Amino acid sequence: MKVFSLVLAAAVVAASGGVAQAATSRLDRIQSTGEIVIGTRDAAIPFSYLDDHQQSVGYAMDICQGIADALRKDLDLQKIHVREVPVTGSTRIPLIANGTIDLSCGPNTNNAQRQQQVSFAPATFVSATHFASLKASNLHHLEDFKGKTVISVSGSTNLKWLTEINASRHLGMKIITTSDHAEAFLTVAHGRASAFFMDGILLAGLVANSHDPQAWSISKDAYTFEPYGIIEPKNDPKFKKAVDDAVKAMIADGQVEKLYTKWFTQPIPPRGVNLNWPMTPELKKLLAHPTDSPEPEILKTN
Repeated sequence: MKVFSLVLAAAVVAASGGVAQAATSRLDRIQSTGEIVIGTRDAAIPFSYLDDHQQSVGYAMDICQGIADALRKDLDLQKIHVREVPVTGSTRIPLIANGTIDLSCGPNTNNAQRQQQVSFAPATFVSATHFASLKASNLHHLEDFKGKTVISVSGSTNLKWLTEINASRHLGMKIITTSDHAEAFLTVAHGRASAFFMDGILLAGLVANSHDPQAWSISKDAYTFEPYGIIEPKNDPKFKKAVDDAVKAMIADGQVEKLYTKWFTQPIPPRGVNLNWPMTPELKKLLAHPTDSPEPEILKTN
């Protein structure tokens, strides 16, 4: 009987703790501290990267700033401090989950597996996996990589797809990884890998800012088709609604479209390179019908 009482008491404490945790939102902490913490990337051009003054800039960074501005107004704060924490492809989700950061601002693929751990804001980009290689290598299709060494970024959906396709097609590729986009690109440039498999727009940014852009080729073939969104914590509906409403408002008033023009079709720092990446029909569909779904129905219809 005594053992049963102790177990029951522990269960009550655990249950009350769970209720308390569920009732506490990051929005409450932001209101009390006047600070929001965002995860940033150092070389994910043009989403989140460091410019020549070592300042974080990019499309996703501007969207996150817009979210911070909206939260400041919602919470009736005189100002809100945006504190940055560097993250990588493999650390961003754990750092969201353990409370170190409130948002991850970068090229974040929204998929069902990740939604088991975190949530996503409505999509503001659509990407596909491509590969970048040196033109001299004469590589154009997956079959060209049989037995070759390739590289991708740890923690990315591109790596997951690459590993699966390598096995299913018996390509015999040696897949190496890194946590850094720039390092992966240099690995190919120095001949230690034949190609870098990553989201096409990220490859375009690396090629455009390389020493010799004309020496590079980005595959015409596209593999996978995925929405990007700002990563949010899971099981925090109060915070999620505030963030999602901010993103939807930026989409509705045309601010996201203006930011897209700024970062994808105009010269950007640090070298004034224009990526010349017009908005795709798929992204236009998503902006017309904002959603945080990892598999938007609107993209499945012609």
